[in-house]
This record gives sequence, structure tokens and C-alpha cells, in this order.
Amino acid sequence: MGMKKYRCVVCGYIYDPAEGDPDSGIAPGTPFEEIPDDWVCPICGVTKDDFELLEDEAIKITPKNIETTSGTKERSEELEFNEIVPGVFYVGAEHWDRRLFDELIPLPDGTSYNAYIIEGNDKIALVDTVDPEMIEVLFNKLDRLGVEHIDYIIANHAEQDHSGAIPYLLEEYEGAKVVTNAKCKNMLIDLLQLEDDNFIIINDGDTLDLGGRTLKFIFTPWVHWPETMTTYLVEDKIMFTCDFFGSHRATNRLFVEDEHKVLEDAKRYYAEIMMPFRKHIQKNIQKLEQYEIRYIAPSHGPIYPKPDLIIDAYKDWISDRVENKVLIPYVSMHESTKIIAEFLYEELTARGIKTIPFNLIETDLGQYAIELVDAATVVFASPMVLGGAHPQAVYAAYLTNALRPKTKFVGIIGSYGWGGKMADQIKSLLVNMRAEILEPVLIKGLPKDEDLDRLITLADTIAEKHKSLT
Repeated sequence: MGMKKYRCVVCGYIYDPAEGDPDSGIAPGTPFEEIPDDWVCPICGVTKDDFELLEDEAIKITPKNIETTSGTKERSEELEFNEIVPGVFYVGAEHWDRRLFDELIPLPDGTSYNAYIIEGNDKIALVDTVDPEMIEVLFNKLDRLGVEHIDYIIANHAEQDHSGAIPYLLEEYEGAKVVTNAKCKNMLIDLLQLEDDNFIIINDGDTLDLGGRTLKFIFTPWVHWPETMTTYLVEDKIMFTCDFFGSHRATNRLFVEDEHKVLEDAKRYYAEIMMPFRKHIQKNIQKLEQYEIRYIAPSHGPIYPKPDLIIDAYKDWISDRVENKVLIPYVSMHESTKIIAEFLYEELTARGIKTIPFNLIETDLGQYAIELVDAATVVFASPMVLGGAHPQAVYAAYLTNALRPKTKFVGIIGSYGWGGKMADQIKSLLVNMRAEILEPVLIKGLPKDEDLDRLITLADTIAEKHKSLT
């Protein structure tokens, strides 16, 4: 029997004794047991204690032979890379060129629709599916992996970018059942016109035995729909969290590698989708933390081999902590409002306050949403248009209200020609926010000296308010 291979439980790196690790001074032919104790994983830096024996017999799904220009090989590098742990595979789809989600959310880095095959000794489960547009990618991966039957399709969430392929899978894999909760079942019947006998209904905390592997279902409602749940693979300690902890990011890297970039994408995702549900998220994080988690496998973006990375980030985002930061979303028709906004920007900057202007005609609203996550103050700047705010400012106020950030203070500034009720209009659009509304500064035409003094007073007020931030 040859020397055994070992797998890093954090990043998936496989130590092959035949190859050794020459870059670290480990010669080819060195058994894992003989590696010095101070050796670390060359990919993620963890110690030998975080490696496990790689049992060849553990994988029962055998990928089909794949013809290549150099002949036939047993497994493609892609399939090898898509293995999370033995017998658990990523079979989702990367949508590299998608640039808008829900006809609303910008996707500068594309997105992915993550689906996962889990093989037990007796049953095979598919956790979530893909957007119908990418159904052929899913079928191709299942075919290349050699999946001839699926017993259970786990539906963590009814939204079609995860559930849309279910009707095609039920047609392809005779006898497969959709496993989900009662709320999700009703939504799937409405959205996909599935039949009642397609389902197996589970309750919070129920388990499903695959033979040597157990799925446990944890209800995590309002992240971000009321029916959403999380599936926990007990033996391998993998949390399949669907949209929870996701990031809109297309990548062929299975695990998180560039932590800074992934957290940037995850923060955008949180800001645009999850932020209105902060209180629900707090409860759901506490619920998930009762379990030992080795991997977090969301439905968008790469898998987290260090779960605390995204959990700690979420804890900060959902906390009441805000930064000494002001956002100025503005629109200007004839330069007056732009001059007013720029003057306030300079005054706030002079007081040591991080200030970010957003020209609403050109800005990426996703970037604005990211900054909303922890901004202490938002100042809306708009000209008067037919007695009210400019439509772009109205939309910015509406969007801010819908996202329900933890913003503490709101200001309203702008220019007008003869009159109107712009301030009242913007205030009426912010009913969901618990922010203090500061005294508006509305200026007739171009600002005069006394108008600039009012803007200076507003900057002083904001600076004083920010002193109370913890």
C-alpha cells in the first residue's frame, strides 16, 4: 500500500508524499508522519494538526472519463478542485457577464449560483440549484461527476436564482423529492407550479439521514425571505447558508483566497440585500453559532474555510456601531446645489470627518449602499423641481429608507428658485429610519455669505453630534 495523502481541512490543499513540499524543504517521498511539527500548509499556513487522512474509498461518485487532447484521464482538474471534502462537490454555475441582479442591483464582479452534491452511503442530495439561465452548466457538471440519480433536492430558499432549475431536475432524476419547509413549499408551488407530491416537508431542527452523513435543517428566516433556511452537514461540519453570508462574485476559485476583495463583495451584498433585516440576522447568527462550523458554503460567491472571517464581519455590520462618516448624495441641474454640496464637503473635511459625495447621475448605487452600512450621517442635496426634490434625490431617499441603515443623523440641503416643499417631501420618504433630522439648509439660487454661514453651522452641528459616537 502506498503512502497516504493528507488534506488541509481549512483550504483543501492535499499533501502528496510522492511530491513532498520542496519549497518548504520537504523532499519527495517524505511520509506525512515524518514532516517536522513546525511545517505549515503552503497555501493557508495552518499546522499539521489541521490535516486529515484522505481516504480514497470515501469517494463513491466516480466522475466519468473525460477525453482530452492528450488522452483519457480519470478525473479533470476542475472536478478535483470542486471537491470540498471527499464526497461533497460544488456543481454550481459562474455567471461572469451578469451585470444587474433583480433588474436593480449592479454586479461589477458578476455572480455565481452555488449548488452542492452530497453523497451518503445510501442517498445522494443536491443542496440548492441554479438560475434557469444556467441549467445546462449544472447538468454538465452533474454528468461529468457521474451523478446518475438524486434522491433529495434541498431547497433552502424559493427565489428563482436558487430554485429555478428544480422542475428540470425533477424531470431528469425520476423519484427525486424536494426537501424544504412548509413556507418554502408554498412559494415554490406558486413560483414554479410544482405539484404537492414533489415535496418532503421538514421542520426546524429535523434531520435527514443519507447513510453515514446527516443533514440538519435550521430555520433562518428573513435572510432575506421569510422561508429561508440553512442546511448543516453534521459529520463534515459544513453550513450551507444559501443567501446568508453570500457575495455576488464570479470566480473559479472554490475557497476564499483574497479575503479583502471577498469581504468587499460580501459587504456590497449585505448592504443591498441583507441590511434591512439586521435584527433578524442577529438572531440567526446566534442560532448558527451553536454549531461547530468548519466551512460556510453560501449560494453566491466562494466558500469560507475560515467561517469567523464572514461571521465577524457580519457582527460588525449589524451592530449599532457607526463611523465618523458623512455621505452626501447630490444632484445638481445648474451648479447651485453642486456648489452648496462641495462647500459642505470642504467644511466637514476640515473638521476631520470622513465625507463621501455621490453624484446621483453617475454613481454606482451599490457603492453608495456599501458606505451606508456604517455611515453616521447622510445629507441629501437636491435642487427644487416643480416644488419638490429632483427625482434622482427622491429615489436616493427612497432607497436609503428601504435599506434601513443604522444612520444616526440626516441632513437636507439644496437650492430653489421660488419655493416648494422639498424638505418635507424627503422627510416623508424616511419613515423607516430612526435618524435625527437636522435643520434643513435650503438656499435661494447661488449661496450668499449668510447662506454659507448656515452651512458652516450645519457642519459644526454634525461634528458635535459625531462626538457622541461610540
